[in-house]
Amino acid sequence: MAIEKQVFRSGPFAEFIAQGVKTGPILHLSGQVGMDDEGEIPESIIAQTQLAYVNVATVLAEFGATLDNVVDETFFVTDVGEVHDHMEGIYGARAEAYGGQPEVTQTLIGTTALVLPGLKLEIKCVAIVN
Repeated sequence: MAIEKQVFRSGPFAEFIAQGVKTGPILHLSGQVGMDDEGEIPESIIAQTQLAYVNVATVLAEFGATLDNVVDETFFVTDVGEVHDHMEGIYGARAEAYGGQPEVTQTLIGTTALVLPGLKLEIKCVAIVN
């Protein structure tokens, strides 16, 4: 039995990966990274966090949603120690993106690498969209 899906594809990997897939009220976002439209990756994990949230918000908007719709986040990071060293700045950028303390669950996972060299953080989200 097939399910109805609304799919959004964009970016350099659009041929392989959907940025978002909505089925019913549940919207799953692929991991968003701190890379701009020109492919530039900032050095700072804080700047990458800010840019990743811009990219999350862009995908959410394609489905008529905002960060207010997010209920779950997963952070994938290449250096958990760097996250601990910059916790205040990273979570400050997160609170800024949400417009305050977010009411979401979150998991932090350390990994050896992300899709491109230089990337330090990837944010994957689940949102509810009515």
